[in-house]
Amino acid sequence: MMKKNKPVRITLAHINDTHSYFEPQSLQLQLNIDGKIISPYVSNGGFSRIATRAKQLKARALQHNRDFMFLHAGDCFQGTLYFSLFKGKANSDMLNALGIDVMTIGNHELDMGNEPVAEFLDRIKFPLLAGNWDLTNEITTKSHYLNGRTNLLSYQPDTQTARWMTRVLDDEPVAIFGVSLDKMADIANVDPDTPFVNAFETARNTVQAIRKSGINKIILLSHLGFNGDCELAKEVDGISLIVGGHSHTLQGDFSDLGLKKEVEYGHQVNGTYIVQAGFHSQALGHCDIDFAADGSVTAFKGKNELLLGRRLCTDTSLLTAHNDNIHTKASLYLTQHKNVVVCKKDPLLQSLLQDKYIPRVRKLQSTVIARVAEDMRHIRIPDINGGSDIAPLVAESFAHMMNKSGHRVDFAIHNAGGVRTSLYQGNISVADIAGKLLPFAVPIGAYRIKGKYIAQALEGAINNATNNGLLGSGSGSYPYTYNLDFNYYAERPLGNRIAELTINTAEDGWINIDHDMLYYGTSSAYTMKGKEGYEALTMMEGDGIITHHSMADCFIDFIKNTPDRL
Repeated sequence: MMKKNKPVRITLAHINDTHSYFEPQSLQLQLNIDGKIISPYVSNGGFSRIATRAKQLKARALQHNRDFMFLHAGDCFQGTLYFSLFKGKANSDMLNALGIDVMTIGNHELDMGNEPVAEFLDRIKFPLLAGNWDLTNEITTKSHYLNGRTNLLSYQPDTQTARWMTRVLDDEPVAIFGVSLDKMADIANVDPDTPFVNAFETARNTVQAIRKSGINKIILLSHLGFNGDCELAKEVDGISLIVGGHSHTLQGDFSDLGLKKEVEYGHQVNGTYIVQAGFHSQALGHCDIDFAADGSVTAFKGKNELLLGRRLCTDTSLLTAHNDNIHTKASLYLTQHKNVVVCKKDPLLQSLLQDKYIPRVRKLQSTVIARVAEDMRHIRIPDINGGSDIAPLVAESFAHMMNKSGHRVDFAIHNAGGVRTSLYQGNISVADIAGKLLPFAVPIGAYRIKGKYIAQALEGAINNATNNGLLGSGSGSYPYTYNLDFNYYAERPLGNRIAELTINTAEDGWINIDHDMLYYGTSSAYTMKGKEGYEALTMMEGDGIITHHSMADCFIDFIKNTPDRL
C-alpha cells in the first residue's frame, strides 16, 4: 500500500548565472531623495554576502518549522579572472563553502568541453542536474568519462526521463530534476558523443514518472531562460515551481533604484510558479512555498533581494548646507527598501576567498609579462586606417600554441568579436589579457578542410559582418587571419566575393590555395561551430579537435615567448 502524502512547507533560496563573480561589484543606483535625483555607488553582491543572507534565511526557516533548500540554476563558469585563471576550481571551492544543495548545468559550464565539468564533479559536494544530457554513447576510453557518476543526474534513455533527486522534508518526498538548453551544441562545446535531447519532452516524461512513483511535489531546476520556462510551464502540467537561469532576469520592481523593471517575482503560468534571481551574484531570490498533501501549492510568497554593503558613495557637491542630510536619507531609503538587504560579508567565505584566491589574482594583475611599445588599435571592420593590429596576432598565437602542442597548422582564422579591447603603450599583465583583451575562456581547436571551404568561410563571415546581401548578426564575425591573404569584392555575386586567396607555406612561400586540397587550420571552438557566417568551417573533415587551451592561454604564451611582437 502506497504511503499517504503529507503537506510540506519549504523556504527555498536560489541564485543563477553567477559567472565567477565572487567579489562584490560597484553598482550605480539612481534614487529620488527629496525631489533630487542622485546617483550613488554601492558595493553590491558577492558570495560572502550571499552566504550571510542564506544563513539568515535558513535560521528563520528552521525557527518557523520550515524546511530549507538552496539551489543554483546554472552558469557558474566564465565571467571573471577567477574562471580565466582557475578554470572551475575556484567555483567548486566557493560553491561548496556557500552550501548549496543542488545545481543544474548551464551552457557556459560546457564552453571548454566536457573535461572541466568532469573536474568540477570531482570536487563538488552537491549533485549536478543535467536531466536531458544523454551520456549513453559516451566514448568509454575518455580520461574524463562522465556516464555513471553518482553526482551527475543525467538522461535515462530507456525511460526517456531525467534522473531526479528526492529530498525528504518532514518525512514527505519532494522531487527535484533539471533540464538545460537542448540546443547546447549550437552555443557551447559539449563533446559530440554526449548530446542534449529535447528539454520539453524530457520534462513531460519525467513529471509523469515522478508522479507514477508516488511523489506529487515537483521542482524543476532549469537553465532554459525565462521565456523558455514560461513555454515549458504552458506545455507541461504538474510542475509546482521552476527555478530558472540563463536569461539573467531579476524578477521584481527595482525601478526606484534605477534598475530595469522586470516581470513580478513568482510569475505564474498554468499553475506553475517561475522564479529567477538576476546574474553576477548581485541578488539572492527566496520564497516560502506551502504544498498541500495532494501536491497543490496553497501559499507562495517571495522576492529577489539586492545585497548591498552599508557604504553609500554620493557626489560631494550635493552635500550643501541646504541638503546636508541627503546622504543620510539615501542610506535610510536603501535600508528600508523592501527589495534591498544591507548585509555584512560572511567571514568564512571571505577568508576562503582572501586566503586562497584573491592574492593570486592580485599578483597576476600586477605581474608584467610584456610591454606594448606603441598603442595597438583593435577595430572590427577595417577602415581607411586599416584593420585590427591585435586580432591577427591572436590568430597567430593559436597557430603558435597548436604547433607547440604537436598539431600541424597551416593557417589560423579568428573572429574580430573575440578580441574585446585595444592595447595601449606600457606594461601588460596576465590579467590584462585574460580579464580584458580575451576574457572569454573559449578553447581553440584544429581541423582539416578543403581550400574551397576556407574561401566560403571567409566570405560568409564578411558578408555577415557587413550585412552584404543578408541580414548579419553583427560586426564581430569579421575574420582576421594568420598565413592567409585574400581580397574581398563586395559588389560581386554571393559565393564569388573572395579572390586571390593565398597561403604562406614553409616550402614555397605565398602560393594560391587549391580549392580541392586539404589544409590544416586553427580557430576558436566557437568559430569552428560555424557561427555568424562561418558555416563553411563545418565542412571540415570529421569533427576536428578541441583542445584545453583558451584563447587567452595562447596569447599569453605567445607574447611571453615573442615579446618583440608587441
